[in-house]
Amino acid sequence: MSTPNPSTPQAAVAPAQHRTVLLSEAVDALWDEVEGPQPDGIYVDATFGRGGHSRLILSKLGPQARLLALDRDPEAIAHATQGEGAITDPRFRIEHAAFSSWADVVAGLGWGPVQGILMDIGVSSPQIDTPERGFSFRFDAPLDMRMDTTQGESAADFIARASVDEITEVIRTYGEERFAWPIAKALVALRDEGKSVRTTGELSAVVARTVKTREAGQDPATRTFQALRIQVNRELGELEDALGAALRMLAPGGRLAVISFHSLEDRIVKTFIAKHSREEVDRRVPFAEPKALMLSAVARIKPSDAEVSGNPRSRSAVLRVAERTDVPWSAELAGAEPDRRRAKKVVERKAASPRPTSSQSGVKSGGKSAGKGSGKGGRW
Repeated sequence: MSTPNPSTPQAAVAPAQHRTVLLSEAVDALWDEVEGPQPDGIYVDATFGRGGHSRLILSKLGPQARLLALDRDPEAIAHATQGEGAITDPRFRIEHAAFSSWADVVAGLGWGPVQGILMDIGVSSPQIDTPERGFSFRFDAPLDMRMDTTQGESAADFIARASVDEITEVIRTYGEERFAWPIAKALVALRDEGKSVRTTGELSAVVARTVKTREAGQDPATRTFQALRIQVNRELGELEDALGAALRMLAPGGRLAVISFHSLEDRIVKTFIAKHSREEVDRRVPFAEPKALMLSAVARIKPSDAEVSGNPRSRSAVLRVAERTDVPWSAELAGAEPDRRRAKKVVERKAASPRPTSSQSGVKSGGKSAGKGSGKGGRW
C-alpha cells in the first residue's frame, strides 16, 4: 500500500453526496489563526461521519502530527477504511467508538494531552437518507434509529417495552412536543392490541392521527422522531460526557469546537462553555477570590448565507469554540455534580408533573422547537 506524502495528503473534500457543514470554519477553529496547528500536535475528530472534517484537518497538519477519529456507526468506519474513500495517511487513526469515549481512547493509545477536539453532533445526512436506518419519516422502513447498529435498543424495541409515562417523558423532554401524552397513549394502546409499531410509516401514521395542529412547513412526526432518536442513542448524555472530558484532556491553549443542530444540544454546549469561562461574583462574599476558569470562550459561528443556500440542512447549525486555559483540572472546578445528572433531574421533574387532561393535552408544555432549523443561537 502506497503511503501519501503528508505535505500533499488526500483530497480535503469528502466524497460526493454529503456536504460537511461549517467545514473550514470548524477546522480553522482548532488552532490559533496566527500560530496554526502544533507541528507535533494531537487532534481528535470525535464524530468522523463521512470524513470531511478529518480530511481537511489532515491537509493542514505537519508530518509529525496525529489525528484520531471516532464514530460509532459501522458504515462510517467502513467509509474511512475501505474502498476509494479510505484514508491511508499514516498520521490518521480511526476507532469504532462513541464520541463520549474519546478521552478513554486517547489515554488507551498513550497519546497524552490533545491540542484540539472537534465534535459535529447529531444525525448525518447519509443516515437520514438511508431508509433502512429508520431515522426519517420520508421512507417506510424498520424503526431502528440506532447510530451503532451492532448494539443497543432500537426505537421500535423501546416503544414495545416502555410505559406510557416513559414514552411521554422522552417525547416531551427530547422533542419538546406538547402532544407527548396523547402520542404515547396511542402508541401503548396499539401495543396492547398486539400492533406495536415497528416501522417509520406506522409511527408517522400514529402521530399524524394524534397531532391535530402543527406549524407550517413541519411534518407532525418531526418532534417525535427527534425525541426517539435522542433516547435510543443517549445523545445528550454522550455530549455531556464528551464535553466534560475536554477539561481533562485538552492541553493549555487547546481548542474545543462543537457543531450542534438543535436547541437542546446547543443549550448544553453554551451552558458548559459559559460555566467554565465566565467569572461569577458572589454578592454575599464580594471580596472573595475569583473562581479559576478552565475555559475561555472564543467564538460562536453560524453558516454563511452562501452555505445555507447551497445546503439548506446547514441553516440551524451553530459552531461554538472555546480554548483551554492553563488552570489545572480539578474535580471541584469541573463541578461535583455532572451535567447529565442535573439534566436527569430536570427530566424527572417534568415526568412527575401532572398529566394533561383530555381538554388540555393539545396545549400543555409548549416550547421552542428543537428540530433542525430551530437552532438559533444567542449571545454567549
